[in-house]
Amino acid sequence: MNYKIEGAIRRNRTNFIIFAILWIFIAIVFVTPIAHSSYMAKADGNLNLEIFIETFGTSITNPFGTLGNIITEGAMGTYFSTLIVITIIYSVFFFIGFVRSAPKNEFSDIEHGSSDWSQRGEQYQILSKNKGIILAENNYLPVDKRGNVNVLVVGRIWIW
Repeated sequence: MNYKIEGAIRRNRTNFIIFAILWIFIAIVFVTPIAHSSYMAKADGNLNLEIFIETFGTSITNPFGTLGNIITEGAMGTYFSTLIVITIIYSVFFFIGFVRSAPKNEFSDIEHGSSDWSQRGEQYQILSKNKGIILAENNYLPVDKRGNVNVLVVGRIWIW
């Protein structure tokens, strides 16, 4: 199970930064006008949709000025509650994307049929670097090796 989490983190390393920048952008440009408009629309006790739409139209064009209005008018509670709701929704979508990007098994991103199965030259305990039957680049099966030296060649032979 640990390979799934490690694989998802490896695949999404650059996406984490993008998601964080997008969250900051949403918090300033999208949440600020919504919080300010809902605060202004609820000024008399119940939500006035006409005031909400009118205030939202002017607030969306100047999000930094709207953030200043939220601070001066004392609407920080509305801003933080709206930010928490949007963050929870954003986190759910982020988590779904993170889970869906996890590898299906341990061998998902490993190239099959290469010499990546060995590390730090351990294949040369069996194979040769210099001469023999060619298996891959810099990997030869020595013909003077004791034991089984049978080779299965998969592919076509072109005869013209």
